[in-house]
Amino acid sequence: MNRELHEKFTAATREGGIKNLSEPAFSTGNDLFSEDPAAWKKDEETARASLSARIAEIDYDSSVAPREEPLRQYYFMERARRLVKAREEEAGRKLTFCVTTFGCQMNARDSEKLRGILEKIGYVEKESEEADFVIYNTCTVRENANNKVYGRLGYLHGFKKTNPGMMIALCGCMMQEDVVVDKIRQSYRFVDLIFGTHNIYKFAELAYEALQADQMIIDIWKDADRIVENLPVERKYSFKSGVNIMFGCDNFCTYCIVPYVRGRERSRRPVEIIREIERLVDDGVVEVMLLGQNVNSYGAGLEDHMSFAQLLSEIEKIEGLARIRFMTSHPKDLSDELIDVIAASDKICHHVHLPLQSGSSRLLARMNRRYTKESYLALADRIRKRIPNVSITTDIIVGFPGEEEEDFEDTMDVVRQVGYDSAFTFIYSPRTGTPAAKWAREDQTPASVVKDRFDRLLVQTQKDARNRAAAYTGSIQEVLVEEVNRQDPALVTGRMSNNSTVHFPGGADLIGRLVQVRLTECRGFYYIGEQIRV
Repeated sequence: MNRELHEKFTAATREGGIKNLSEPAFSTGNDLFSEDPAAWKKDEETARASLSARIAEIDYDSSVAPREEPLRQYYFMERARRLVKAREEEAGRKLTFCVTTFGCQMNARDSEKLRGILEKIGYVEKESEEADFVIYNTCTVRENANNKVYGRLGYLHGFKKTNPGMMIALCGCMMQEDVVVDKIRQSYRFVDLIFGTHNIYKFAELAYEALQADQMIIDIWKDADRIVENLPVERKYSFKSGVNIMFGCDNFCTYCIVPYVRGRERSRRPVEIIREIERLVDDGVVEVMLLGQNVNSYGAGLEDHMSFAQLLSEIEKIEGLARIRFMTSHPKDLSDELIDVIAASDKICHHVHLPLQSGSSRLLARMNRRYTKESYLALADRIRKRIPNVSITTDIIVGFPGEEEEDFEDTMDVVRQVGYDSAFTFIYSPRTGTPAAKWAREDQTPASVVKDRFDRLLVQTQKDARNRAAAYTGSIQEVLVEEVNRQDPALVTGRMSNNSTVHFPGGADLIGRLVQVRLTECRGFYYIGEQIRV
């Protein structure tokens, strides 16, 4: 079955997209670099100056766009900015945009790139979807996410009737499904632009085309091997940021659609990751979250292989960077080398998200997870022993097709042995296009049984989380302050290294700072504390 899935996916990538606009020859536009990490900072300054000079030399009045990336996209940003400027003058006001993100942190990072480009074009961000340019960055992990988008589109249609010049764009994983695009094309003809996950870097070019077009623009690629650097990004937080280190997934878990919509694994060059983080630190960032569908397999596609553990070791050397997080780990690829690097580090947060999905070796094989109950428990034990005060969190599916009571008891046994600090628990939901969805039609556990198991699991995971959290009561922890508390403005909210939430008295001047906090009270899944002045 796995070989058939891989062959099906490979064949699909050769078919091309629904419609492709011109695809320029690829270059990062940033070829000056040294493989010596000690020299990257100097090379970064040289490369940035070179890129800025080349951007300044673009002939924006020419009807022929550069073919080299990212120069091509900067050309279209300026061309689109001129169109937006003309619309502003006609409307007598600034034009606005709203980006709504569904799904994972990878999507959230993509949305920051979309916002950066829209601001470069000349739009001003607003929270309301009653804006001049609205983008939905979609998720398709679960089918109800698709239904949510369809519902929101109906809502947007009302706005567009009163503002005919409004632009509506859809992107992200949901748009990689042909059936979805066909439905939108037939039933939501007021949508202006549709693009997917592989060509998000082309957004400026696509927006320029859409601003001039009198019909829907659709640009979907089945796969991509290019990574374009140095495009604008507008971060949500000034003091922390996500950083993509790789894209795609090669695991083909039988319940998951991600490899089909995100493509195969491809890693960014270490030098580009280091440069991006150095720029972020120069701009005030103290914490980065390294992002990938499976960060542990970082190195895929690189000419000179570097493991994820080695990459972390290099990132740790960046001066001014205080915290390093990463998401997500696959248990089959989490190495002892990585555990040792985390254990020895003062910057890498002591939090490992280790998705279990099931404790049954039989079901794990059916899920194509490529580890067993025994190997998972051994891995969790090594992590606990090597990394002091580590927080281990997880994902668990209840009711996977064919799950018997014995399988569920194996899951409960793992939960009791590991003692998770937090667990995201899900009742299995069939995802069209995956092997497990076919099995669910023939081998689905009765809903009442699944509900009973889910409730039992929830009781256990919440008990374990409360017990582990209570052990920190009275201790002094370093907390990164993230925001003024939404319920009580006299408090601020921040996170410990292990990702636990802390609320304590303070003001907005603390946001973005690392402070020492005594945890005075544990309230199950968060703490109340008091700042320690040092």
